[in-house]
Amino acid sequence: MSSFDLSGKVAIVTGASRGIGASIAQTYAASGAQVVVSSRTQETIDQVTKAITDQGHQATAIACHVGREDQLQALVEKTMETYGRIDIVVNNAATNPVFGPLEEASGTLFDKIMNINVKAPMLLSNLCHPMMKKNGSGSIINIASVEGLKPGLGLGVYSTTKAALIMLSQNQAKEWGKYGIRSNTISPGLIKTKFSKALWENPQLMGFIENHLPLSRIGTTDELTGIALFLASSAGSYTTGSNFVVDGGFMMT
Repeated sequence: MSSFDLSGKVAIVTGASRGIGASIAQTYAASGAQVVVSSRTQETIDQVTKAITDQGHQATAIACHVGREDQLQALVEKTMETYGRIDIVVNNAATNPVFGPLEEASGTLFDKIMNINVKAPMLLSNLCHPMMKKNGSGSIINIASVEGLKPGLGLGVYSTTKAALIMLSQNQAKEWGKYGIRSNTISPGLIKTKFSKALWENPQLMGFIENHLPLSRIGTTDELTGIALFLASSAGSYTTGSNFVVDGGFMMT
């Protein structure tokens, strides 16, 4: 189990105020990492951080709106001031403010979703690149979605951004592997979070899942943390440029 130990590692997790991000942050801390819990609202990340430190683990809350480059820069600078290194970056923060057909999507909407879901992960990874390169190692984990692999109705712009994020991760892996920096993607299916509430509260969709999904249920955030720990740790040291689908069998339907 020592290959899953993150002791001495520093991890930044965006979108960590709840859901998938909070679960990954808690798992990393429990595995020995010093975790920077980040999201837009200080109060919510303070709560997650307190839950971690109350368990005797190490974590710091740093608020950051990933859509603002100055705040991304400040996030990295504060992390370096606090811990002196960055080893793991989980680009989990995402947005999808609408559900509807592509023909109703405006350029403003497209830019907003693209900026948060693709541009921000690229910029944060770029900011952390020099430190990882200096250390000769690093792990970038981009949280995409099965919607980036299989088109659905009403999520066209979101799906496009998640497909782009998968390709961004592969390019990071290809260009930065020579520095010991790995980049991988996790593509969840339907996970029960506040972000996906509109989907799992839809009786018609839930009926489809129960009747057609191989595991007949939606997932929980804890069911993503195992692969996130593998990719962050030395257990995944020869894994880069890959996309790991955690979807209860959705891609087979």
